[in-house]
Amino acid sequence: MNTAVTLEPKKEVSPRFKARMAGLFEVLEALTSGFGQVIVPAMLIVSGDAAATVANLLSHDLLVRLSLVAALVAVACHIIWTLLFYELFKPVNRSLSLVAAFVSLVAIAMQAVSGLFQIAPLVVLQGSGPLKAFTSEQLQALAMMFVKLNAQAFYVYLVFFGLWCVMIGYLIFRSTFMPRILGVMEAFAGVCWLTFLWPPFAHYLSPYNQALAGLGEISLMLWLLVMGVNAERWKEQAGEAVQ
Repeated sequence: MNTAVTLEPKKEVSPRFKARMAGLFEVLEALTSGFGQVIVPAMLIVSGDAAATVANLLSHDLLVRLSLVAALVAVACHIIWTLLFYELFKPVNRSLSLVAAFVSLVAIAMQAVSGLFQIAPLVVLQGSGPLKAFTSEQLQALAMMFVKLNAQAFYVYLVFFGLWCVMIGYLIFRSTFMPRILGVMEAFAGVCWLTFLWPPFAHYLSPYNQALAGLGEISLMLWLLVMGVNAERWKEQAGEAVQ
């Protein structure tokens, strides 16, 4: 008995589809991270007033926990679009695209650490288990230490993210399938995030550095969502990279 086996050619995912998915997950990451790691802390943390901060954290237990969930969702979305960006820009420069992916993974790790530090003050203040041995003043001091560690971890995340933006901006500029102006804007956004290498300087420039960085980020996200990439030029550049 003869058995005929038909092998169908494997369908490749369109680079335009990958680009739009990268844009979609980047938007989702921005929204969830913005809520969980920017908006909620800004609502609850009162600069220079530990008592008010502690009171806010204890009275908004559910909101703090929702912010952690949002931060973890953001981490998952960030991983996905990091991998998609790597796939998109391999044809431009495989080595640099790989380095950018590793830098982004370091940024993601710091993003996750920041999210965990965000829930730590609430756990400390509720004082269960061994923490019952501490006085209320000691618990408040420990909680505020985690609040500060959360901020420092987030600054480190922004620095590595800024470095990724500079590299991706360069890859966009060198690509033939996306407008060069987007690369310039993305690289400039990265420079703005890199000001967090020295937080006092970044805060001195705020909100202008963050607004300019946001302009570059939003422009790239919208372009990816609406236009994607020029698939024919992407394939041409991918073919040249193989040769």
